[in-house]
Amino acid sequence: MTLGIRNNNPLNIRKVKGTHWRGSLTPDPSPEGEGSFVRFESLEWGIRAALKILGTYRDKYAATSIREIVSRWAPPAENNTEAYIATVCRLTGFGGNERLGEKQWPALIKAMAIVESRLTLSDETIAAAQKLL
Repeated sequence: MTLGIRNNNPLNIRKVKGTHWRGSLTPDPSPEGEGSFVRFESLEWGIRAALKILGTYRDKYAATSIREIVSRWAPPAENNTEAYIATVCRLTGFGGNERLGEKQWPALIKAMAIVESRLTLSDETIAAAQKLL
């Protein structure tokens, strides 16, 4: 089982000092070494957080393409960002520089969850997360 699945955090959202996510487990019961990632009560809360981050990327950084989003999410200093982008493009069918709107976010989230956690999310789980927004 991957870390993202264990944490109900399929996109592996890192903890940021001063940020508290709705649905996160506090105090965090993470085993030693897993403490840099947020743990959520359910997958839906973890997906909701990812959707909120996508909104921030759009509003604050004007990041709306797979290339712009993934380059922020998984920077080259820590990841093979180009491979990540290529995989997300292949899984979604969207171009790397294509501008995505909120209607495309579920497909983007599904693809990123596969890359991050090897988890295939259902449409129902994503829809339940969207209702938490």
